[in-house]
Amino acid sequence: MSQQIFSQNLSPQNLSPLSQIYEGKAKILFATNDPNFLIQYFKDDATAFNAQKKAVLEGKGVLNNFISEHIMQLLTSHNISNHFIKRLNHREQLIKKVSIIPLEVIIRNCTAGSMAKRLGIDEGIDLASPIFEICYKNDSLQDPLINDDHAVEVLKIITHSQLENIKKTSLKINQILQEMFDKIDIKLIDFKIEFGFDKTNPKQIILADEISPDSCRLWDKKTLDKLDKDRFRRDLGGLVEAYQEVANRLKISIN
Repeated sequence: MSQQIFSQNLSPQNLSPLSQIYEGKAKILFATNDPNFLIQYFKDDATAFNAQKKAVLEGKGVLNNFISEHIMQLLTSHNISNHFIKRLNHREQLIKKVSIIPLEVIIRNCTAGSMAKRLGIDEGIDLASPIFEICYKNDSLQDPLINDDHAVEVLKIITHSQLENIKKTSLKINQILQEMFDKIDIKLIDFKIEFGFDKTNPKQIILADEISPDSCRLWDKKTLDKLDKDRFRRDLGGLVEAYQEVANRLKISIN
């Protein structure tokens, strides 16, 4: 990464974490000595059902860090703008600072999870085309499912053109990820992503947060074994082993 992107003549080598500015369910964000960049720390915490269920699973954060790095680099190679700059160590990434848009974007290729429960349909049904959903990112309201007009006209957190751009980008990401996982005999059932406005270019919306088995539903194509956080949600056990399996198939070396 060229040092020219950094202000104050700083580079990834001399950026260091300062104060903690945010702690979420699975990650902590730290300010750095460059106001345009943050350090993202991956925790071992596992949560489900809006943090009603919690556990600490050793090694989970390391695996998510490496897998998310791999995916963000792949997306960058396909011209998907995102906040990832560089993995710093086993648990930390250097990322661009963004103003997160309070929407959770969900792309579904197959029926599962909350959609199957909400609509009273079986899991595992392939959809004719990907389904684009948005939820209002608000823990106190339990991230309710909303439609485009709610986001634009009621909550006024985004414009129609911006939301259309997010949808187009999300579907492109879905195509890239489906192809990647298909090559390693994994079926991408669905995934959640977030976007934000780039601090250094406030008009540009870029992909943020992470993409990992924490935020995707991944099933083995042959056995339909779950290789994602549903192993924790549904008390199946073996979550860290499942994440390691995903890393192994992606030929990600953690050392």
